[in-house]
Amino acid sequence: MTTELEWIAGGGVTSPAGFSAGAVYTGIKSYGAEPRLDVGLLVSDSDCTMAGVFTRNAVLGEPVKWNKAVLAGGGTVRALFANSGVSNTANGEQGTRDNERIARLVAERLGIEPGEVLTGSTGVIGINLPMDLVERGIAELDTSPEGGGSFSRSIMTTDTVQKEAAVRFTVAGVSYTVGGCAKGSGMIHPDMATMFGFITTDAPCDRDWLQATLAAAVDVTFNMIDVDMDTSTSDTALLLANGRAGGDPIDGDHPAADALAQAVGAVARRLARALARDGEGAKTLIEGVVQGARTVAEARMAARTLISSPLVKTMVTGRDPNWGRVMMAVGRSGAAVDQTRASVWVGDYCVLDRGTPTDVNLTLVSQGMDREEVVLRADLGTGEAEATAWGCDLTVEYVHINADYTT
Repeated sequence: MTTELEWIAGGGVTSPAGFSAGAVYTGIKSYGAEPRLDVGLLVSDSDCTMAGVFTRNAVLGEPVKWNKAVLAGGGTVRALFANSGVSNTANGEQGTRDNERIARLVAERLGIEPGEVLTGSTGVIGINLPMDLVERGIAELDTSPEGGGSFSRSIMTTDTVQKEAAVRFTVAGVSYTVGGCAKGSGMIHPDMATMFGFITTDAPCDRDWLQATLAAAVDVTFNMIDVDMDTSTSDTALLLANGRAGGDPIDGDHPAADALAQAVGAVARRLARALARDGEGAKTLIEGVVQGARTVAEARMAARTLISSPLVKTMVTGRDPNWGRVMMAVGRSGAAVDQTRASVWVGDYCVLDRGTPTDVNLTLVSQGMDREEVVLRADLGTGEAEATAWGCDLTVEYVHINADYTT
């Protein structure tokens, strides 16, 4: 059963009850739009059950290592510290010590234990954190329920816009809220696709159910986006539930379980689309829809390949209705394709109908691609499964952004 979700205007990671946040600028990050913020803190006034999904890159940032250990420990958490500008990755023992010191300093500031503090760092790899600036930032940080927007801005690197969302819903007379924020513009590829996705809720939750719910949401949202086929060393998705809404912990048998899973998925989906839309240098969001696949796994594989293909990306950049590239991409994805039954749509126009090219006016197709969002749809003709992925076009600006990133 689908529960009605109410989107909260201006909502974000502090929309659920009991969460507060804040951010300051210390000088760690030398780039980005004003107002520039580079150190942020998210705090819950009560203990949070935690779920997490992390990068599959073999090279891990120190915060990823720390957060995975906190998750494995099975305890509750109270705070999340994050900085942008330096990722604290590949810095040897110094990086480990710096991350531990951050957790300790935040814990002392809040009167909690270091193991109750999660961390996140995003930015340039292989540069030590300027701990004098970090420590000053921790000392200056103040949080409030209105500080979610500042926190969201503090984790941005080459992002051009903040990415926030929140919904509320009611089950059996109890109101619950789910909020979140995300960052990511480059180094984004489906594999726990550098990205952060931080989601909060005031619902009380069973730990195992919460972990399964986040993993399921990530599989169809953050794992279905692409900008440049590079998977970061710092990718982190966290879901924190502080239980302020009251009641018994939500598990698979709870009346609110389905609705809460829908809400988490809806927030994650909106954030994932925002990440793809804000791809470095991007002008156009690409939604890749694959239908008629043998299995969901094959549909997802084909959709991810479709939106990550450089030739498909540049096809959209040039508003070029070269739909053969869509067939090429799904064909090399590993999914089964029946050429005699396959169909392709570019926007509203069917360009391949059950294996036969149509006589559609390609000038009209090109004109239809001249918009901020282009939908490419392919039916593989082998089954009934489907999946959706999101990417962006590939522009000259992307090259400039990444060619000049550290210099």
